Amino acid sequence: MAQIIAVANQKGGVGKTTTAVNLAASLAAAEKRTLLVDMDPQANACSGVGIDKCSQELTVYHALLGDASAQEVRVRSNLEHLDILPSNTDLIGAEIELVSAFAREGKLREVLGQISAEYDYIIIDCPPSLGLLTVNALTAADSVLIPLQCEFYAMEGLSQLMKTIRLIQKQLNPELKVLGILLTMFDGRNNLSHQVSEEIRTHFGDQVFTSVIPRNVRLSEAPSHGLPVLLYDIASRGAQAYLELAKEIIEAGH
Repeated sequence: MAQIIAVANQKGGVGKTTTAVNLAASLAAAEKRTLLVDMDPQANACSGVGIDKCSQELTVYHALLGDASAQEVRVRSNLEHLDILPSNTDLIGAEIELVSAFAREGKLREVLGQISAEYDYIIIDCPPSLGLLTVNALTAADSVLIPLQCEFYAMEGLSQLMKTIRLIQKQLNPELKVLGILLTMFDGRNNLSHQVSEEIRTHFGDQVFTSVIPRNVRLSEAPSHGLPVLLYDIASRGAQAYLELAKEIIEAGH
């Protein structure tokens, strides 16, 4: 069965989708059968792997509502070993339509249960909120990876996210664990980045990944070409950092 990892942080602009896309691509490059699930109505994870969100007749929205199976929704990416469950703005409606549904928090778990045996890893890109879509992702996941930007306000939203995770553990998914906190947008020339990094490592110790994602122009450019960074420029610091993260996760047996 697949290890299901939700990439979550209710704060926007922390490198969440960048992490979901490039971790999934790096795991696939390591020949791990990987599924990327786009649970964000903005569908940036789709465009990040070259999937046209406007041309998808079936998306994760249809699977959540029971109108299509995971197999019908699944799309192959241009990277071997990497598939995607695509999204589009229809997913905004799912938040409303699922409100009255029975066991609404477990809909994604049901969907992934249809195909999880076919994969080694399933990476879920969550929306930047703690609404029903993120709750579904955390209920379906074995673990949550938290991208955290190396800036002054980084810790602010973390306590709220941790509170939500504890609530999910208590009521919906007792097996959920924190896979780790990933420091993103690290600028080695900036004293603040070093201070934030030290503070987070002091607070959270071995819950923080050794791998650190740097500020990197190639990482920013890759999505506009519809490519994960390792297909855009594998020699870049950004690509190497995500390959290191994938290696760290595989070696830890997650």
